[in-house]
Amino acid sequence: MLSALDNPHRLRIIAALTSGGRNYVSQLAREIGISRPLLHLHLQKLEEAGLVTSRLELSSDGKALNYFEVSNFGFELTPAAIAKAANSLTTKPEK
Repeated sequence: MLSALDNPHRLRIIAALTSGGRNYVSQLAREIGISRPLLHLHLQKLEEAGLVTSRLELSSDGKALNYFEVSNFGFELTPAAIAKAANSLTTKPEK
């Protein structure tokens, strides 16, 4: 969850979905000011972490729209949580 939130675009996505409610990809990309492919990448990371959910719906004109919304999540940042997250870190070998 922490790694999914370590990107400013992802924080902006969470903020936009929180303030504006659920939204479909094209509209959300316009609101945030990033490309749809880049938005998809970030939404995938957020969804894998359980921070957003998606649902495919058909519009009245038959277009498939993928709607995203923020999940009801909470995370308590404690020393124990940091220690647990640190165990998943990878280090690069020194040269």
